[in-house]
Amino acid sequence: MSKYKTKYACQECGYESPKWMGKCPGCNSWNTMVEEMTVKTAHRHEGMSGGQKQAAMPLTEVASDEDPRMDTTIGELNRVLGGGLVPGSLILVGGDPGIGKSTLLLQTSFALAHQGAKVLYVSGEESAKQIKLRADRLGSKTPPMYVLAENDLDLIEQHINQVDPHVLIIDSIQTVFHPAVQSAAGSVAQVREATAQLMRIAKGKGIGTFIVGHVTKEGSIAGPRMLEHMVDAVLYFEGERHNTFRILRAVKNRFGSTNEIGIFEMKDRGLEEVANPSEIFLAERPFGVAGSTVVASMEGTRPVLVELQALVAPTSFVTPRRMATGVDHQRVAMIMAVLEKRMGMMLQNQDAYVNVAGGVRLDEPAVDLAIAVSIASSFRDHATNPHDVVIGEIGLTGEVRGVSRIEQRVREAHKLGFKRVIIPEKNIRGLEAPDDIQVIGVSNIGEALNEVIRG
Repeated sequence: MSKYKTKYACQECGYESPKWMGKCPGCNSWNTMVEEMTVKTAHRHEGMSGGQKQAAMPLTEVASDEDPRMDTTIGELNRVLGGGLVPGSLILVGGDPGIGKSTLLLQTSFALAHQGAKVLYVSGEESAKQIKLRADRLGSKTPPMYVLAENDLDLIEQHINQVDPHVLIIDSIQTVFHPAVQSAAGSVAQVREATAQLMRIAKGKGIGTFIVGHVTKEGSIAGPRMLEHMVDAVLYFEGERHNTFRILRAVKNRFGSTNEIGIFEMKDRGLEEVANPSEIFLAERPFGVAGSTVVASMEGTRPVLVELQALVAPTSFVTPRRMATGVDHQRVAMIMAVLEKRMGMMLQNQDAYVNVAGGVRLDEPAVDLAIAVSIASSFRDHATNPHDVVIGEIGLTGEVRGVSRIEQRVREAHKLGFKRVIIPEKNIRGLEAPDDIQVIGVSNIGEALNEVIRG
């Protein structure tokens, strides 16, 4: 006979407790403990082999033949996935509401179905008619793909066995419920159990599976943290809903690099790839304005030129404000301390605001020199040279340190028509740069400021 047991689970991190608590000990969130009913039964969970007994074998005898990746024909998505969709992989896609997760996966379904792949799109949020209306809005010829509006996991599995798809899309995991778990859909127990069963189906049948995950107000995937450990890849769809550009970023990928990003532009007929993001990010760059600098940053294997802006103004507070968008706040504070100590700039009574145009986040040390140049330019109110690209890492003594992949950065600057590139002196040795671009090496921050800032 089944035994019912009550427990309280945190809806943010999955922490479980036998009694209700106002503050979760796991993530320190308030009022997130929700009562859940669990059932103790004799139900036996099947493993990844579908309940069949398998013997352990030596690793040397395991066949290492790789299944060919499935080309989604969406170059930016292929780049983030590591070259295409791996059969049998389980991929979690997260992002803010309205950012375009469902649109991206629907366009991916179209592309795969047009190539002959059998695709099953399961939606727990929309009816089949709503999906058809959205497909018509995208303006694409409707391919022969299967659509199912269902959130009962047992019924979904029956349809999977019936259709036998190559690709499965679940939109979203928070709406799917397992009948054996006596708690509401979207709860920690339901999300954990549903993901575990989908993982078993994906691995056992070799189905490439995408699952959509809702995010919390902090921007992380809703549900237990274990959810991200269970899947093969975690993709975040980032961007402002009021901005047309979207960035697809991999924070976990067992089949590729986590440094790659894909850039899309939201239009009336869905998402379109941005082939050259540098041109997009620099399209509205002002000329002859103090505090504006162009930096060449590496996003995985792709060099991206981005405008970095800074505004320094006298403060009206006892403690000056330091705000940074797109770069690390602590890094900006350290660079300002170096400018005060090594260059004699009195920034202790100045508010400083640093922003990366276009909504991109730069997290590599090679952008240090551009941050310093932007802050110094705004503080002195002298414009930078608009034809310069600045690259380099700054040490605490004011020296400019070398960076990696300098040739790719210089060639990207040359391709977009820039005349000069200021780089660390260490990177000059062995550099093969195009003939019609001037490369200047600097050893400290003072030399860089003298080269870039006018006046």
